[in-house]
Amino acid sequence: MVFSSLIFIFAFLTCVLAFYFMVGRSWRNATLLIFSIFFYAWGEGAYVAIMIALAPLNWALAMGIDAALTHKRRTQILFLAVILDLGVLLHFKYSNFIVENLNALLSGISGGGFSNEPIHLPLGISFFTFHMLSYIIDVYRGIARPQTSLINFSLYISFFPQLVAGPIIRYHDIATQLTERRMSVEKFASGLERFTFGLGKKMLVANPMGAIADQIFALPSTDISSPAAWLGIVAYSFQIYFDFSAYSDMAIGLARMFGFEFLENFNYPYISRTIQEFWRRWHISLSNWFRDYVYIPLGGNRKGPARTYLNLVIIFLLCGFWHGASWNFLVWGLIHGTFLAAERAIPDKSFAWMPRTLARLLGHTYVLFIVMIAWVFFRADTLPQALEYLAVMFGGLGSDQVRMPLASFLDRQALFLLVVAAVGSTPAFSMLTRDWRKRNNQVRGRTVVAAAESAFILTNFERYMIAARPVVGACVLVLSIAYLAGQTYNPFIYFRF
Repeated sequence: MVFSSLIFIFAFLTCVLAFYFMVGRSWRNATLLIFSIFFYAWGEGAYVAIMIALAPLNWALAMGIDAALTHKRRTQILFLAVILDLGVLLHFKYSNFIVENLNALLSGISGGGFSNEPIHLPLGISFFTFHMLSYIIDVYRGIARPQTSLINFSLYISFFPQLVAGPIIRYHDIATQLTERRMSVEKFASGLERFTFGLGKKMLVANPMGAIADQIFALPSTDISSPAAWLGIVAYSFQIYFDFSAYSDMAIGLARMFGFEFLENFNYPYISRTIQEFWRRWHISLSNWFRDYVYIPLGGNRKGPARTYLNLVIIFLLCGFWHGASWNFLVWGLIHGTFLAAERAIPDKSFAWMPRTLARLLGHTYVLFIVMIAWVFFRADTLPQALEYLAVMFGGLGSDQVRMPLASFLDRQALFLLVVAAVGSTPAFSMLTRDWRKRNNQVRGRTVVAAAESAFILTNFERYMIAARPVVGACVLVLSIAYLAGQTYNPFIYFRF
């Protein structure tokens, strides 16, 4: 079951809201837990047993860490919990990849190999195992107190808005919300609005961008011109941003409708001027997770420049591998890790001589270029396909005269959507409202009449904006549902991770 489906919006969400507000406060967490398990079981069936089994085990191990009398005993229990959670993740997500590559290695040496039966990858396993790991480690470090209620802990792990594609919620960020959270009409309306605009981003921008990218990536490299290949990766860059940020918006909105506040997961990453800044804006919860639980324990930047660069590369190799058991994802992580290390090695004032506007423009261009090159490996099915696609992008596979030109994929509708996506991936609208406020503040030192007129204009503008938001939201909802009714199943990209 996905958020962008009619059955979720009109059946599941309607039922869970009705039951949630009908039962007493003491039963609300149990209600959410039951519906969350049903939500997961709807798509994964028997595999829900993995999560149901891991939750009480991690809960009990955390209680054991808290009760242990010696540091050695605490460390032993932590080690057991980490092995348990990582072992489950490794088995379901990486076993086939590891055995496949071992067999390839052994076939060249002895001609033998191991049996490699396909193993089903349960939805969201990368996310809920990371939730469990962060909880156990935080209890061990003393950052969080163990949750005494198994129901509350299980809800933290399985809460349906963030269950299958994040954000990765740290336990101490919502610990008090599990027992004390305030509801209001304003908060519910804010959550509904956030969910609605997230649905619009998915249906009206991400899916059409994905259609362009899928059409181009599905063609043989010999059939695509260089401009068309660039269009394909630009479309995919917009698709993955709007798709994943839409899911985060919808998750944050849904959680808010039940009184929870999740931290933001995206902050306009495509306006970044360095790869470091990009990762402070993209999938923020994952970046913070790897920083706190892997990068800092490895030594962070405390053991000299060379170790810092190595740690960055290791972290992003692991980040790539977390996304999927494929050499493509490892290369994607290696690209980001290498450029992060290179940026650390370059002195901060190396470009101080350059005019500020030019430096910003070059910074934006550099980030978009590197990110799009890396996205090729993220999107392509195999490493050879990614390399061939890059060769087409840079004109390395012969003449474009016999290939499908850009015009074959770029009609007026696609061009309009590209413009919408480009503007929507920047904080242009929020900058507009800030400019109005700035303009209002600048005239306050003038005559009383001028200030009053400016305040009147600003007040009317803000009134129009406030009045327009529900109307715009209703239009987005109607259009999104219309698209839902006419489209086939189209899950979020991050569901496969």
